This record gives sequence, C-alpha cells and structure tokens, in this order.
Amino acid sequence: MISLDNISTVSSGLKRPECVLTTSNGRIYTADWRGGIGITEADGKQWYLLAKESEFELRPNGICLLPDGSFLMAHLGDKNGGIYRLSPQGEVTPFCIEIAGEALPPSNYVHLDAQGRIWLTVSTRQYPRSKGYTDKVADGFVAVIEPVANGPKDGYKKPRIVADNLCYTNECLTSPDGKYLFVNETFGRKLTRFTINDDANLSDKQTIAHFGPGVFPDGLTFDVEGGIWITSIVSNRVIRIAPNGEREVMVEDCDMDHLQMVEFAFQKGTMGRPHLDVVKSKKLKNISSLAFGGKDLHTAYMGCLLGDGIYTFNSPYQGHPPTHWLFEGPNRSHYHPE
Repeated sequence: MISLDNISTVSSGLKRPECVLTTSNGRIYTADWRGGIGITEADGKQWYLLAKESEFELRPNGICLLPDGSFLMAHLGDKNGGIYRLSPQGEVTPFCIEIAGEALPPSNYVHLDAQGRIWLTVSTRQYPRSKGYTDKVADGFVAVIEPVANGPKDGYKKPRIVADNLCYTNECLTSPDGKYLFVNETFGRKLTRFTINDDANLSDKQTIAHFGPGVFPDGLTFDVEGGIWITSIVSNRVIRIAPNGEREVMVEDCDMDHLQMVEFAFQKGTMGRPHLDVVKSKKLKNISSLAFGGKDLHTAYMGCLLGDGIYTFNSPYQGHPPTHWLFEGPNRSHYHPE
C-alpha cells in the first residue's frame, strides 16, 4: 500500500476537480465546477479554460479531450444534463443534449475511444439524484455517438442508448485492445464489462468484480500489465484488480467510524448528499478519478470531489496511455477570456 506520506499535492485553487486527464506533454486537466477546465502545465503553472458568457451554466463532471484541443464536458446539472463542447477559445455549444427526443438527465461521464466514438453515461434518472444512492435502483445507462464516414470532421451519427438498467453508472472506459467497455456501477458496487460489437452495440454483460462494504467504485483506468485501477469514493481507496482477479488496495485514507456510518445509511436506504459531501480523512478529499501521467506513465494523479488540488504518487505499475495521450490540447494564446 502507498503510504499517505508518499502522496503529495500539485495545483491549488481548483473547484471540484472530479475528473483528471493527463497528456504526454506533461499537462494535467481537471473538470472545474466554474464551467470549464483547469489546466496545470508541466512547469506547474496553472490556467483555466472557462466558458465565455453564454446561456449555458455548466457543471462539468466527466471531461474528454478531443484532437483539436476542444473538450467535451458531461453537465451534471440539478435537473438537466447533456454533453457540451468547449472550444479552445472558450465557446460552448451543445454536443448531445437529448436522445430519441428525450432530454438527457444530469450526465456523469464522457469518453473518447481509439475509433473516435464518444461514450457517455447517465447515472440515474431519479430526481433528486440521491434517490439513486441505493442498489435497489438501476436506471442508469450508457450511450454511444459514432463518427460519420471518415471521422469527426464529417460529423456524428445520432446518439443511442446501448446499455440500460445499470445501478448508478459512473466512469466508463474501453479496454486497451478495444474489445470491451468497462463501466463502474457505483451503488451496485460492481465493475461491469460489455463486449463491443462491430456496430458499436454492447453485448455479453459480465460482472468482473463485485465489491463489498466500504467500496463505492467511481473512477477507472488501466495499467500496461492488464491491471484495472478503481477509485472508491467515501472510503478514499484505490484498488488494483490484477488480470487473474486478485485485488490489492493501493491507497486508503478513511476514518472507519465515518465509513461505518455511511455504510449503515447505505444498507438502510437512507444514503444522501451529506454522506458524500463530508469526508473524514487525514489527507485525501473523496477520491473520484485517477490518471497515469509523467514521462513514463509511472505517476498517478488523483482527482477528488472535495479537493482543491490534485494528489499524486509514484506507482509501481506503469499506466496504459489513454486515447488522448498524444493530443496537444488547447493553446493558451488562442484563449482570450472576456
């Protein structure tokens, strides 16, 4: 297990950095609750790509970097959601706000795969969303948006739901070989895997891991040895699942009395926002996301729901480069905030 003494912080002043991404040029990107992206350069300097004034007041949860330096942001609104595009100049446009004529509920995550397809998740159709903080409700879903013809420059097909009735769908990620889509069902307490068919439909649903008390899987990533890394909110845990199924707790920072209190509420069906908005720990602030970065992908960066910085440690395992690893990202000189 990684000692808390070996976990440090980079960046400061971030606003709810729920999702973290990294690229080979040393940049770290985080979702920022002010309506955009926090960017930490390789030299430690920070800046923000925030939406210019518009009719959209966005609360980015999951974020996705595109080849042209723009971002897709999953909007976790109070009642409404959707996926919005933020240009390198700070302009916001709707990317996907409805499916089959129905408006998207508050949206959790968005992911670009190696084929240029966009995968998005909605955790629950319940309002308020806290009604979905139970394993008795399974109304989350995964949707896909496929590029047309020769790629995104030609546009996208209509979005469609490809997996439904999931128990609080959170981060989703295609496997390094592109054959599978992995999805965390946070309050179902399981990691689910689907086979991706040639037509981008999903089949052969399987539970890869079922987690017990104290684990609420949120974030998801891979290492080069085939390990799957899971972040658990509330318990501030990072768990590695080896290819043979063995599990190793890599990081943990929780107060057991507090965790038992939350677990009791979960079992009684009374878990709500206060159980997520308060964390009792020594250092970490409700880990929600993890990304490998650094020159050799041996540095892990953690985003936290309640933090204002990014937590980092040296990993004994090398991370698998994500789809966006070689993307340059936005050019600051092209961004002129009002």
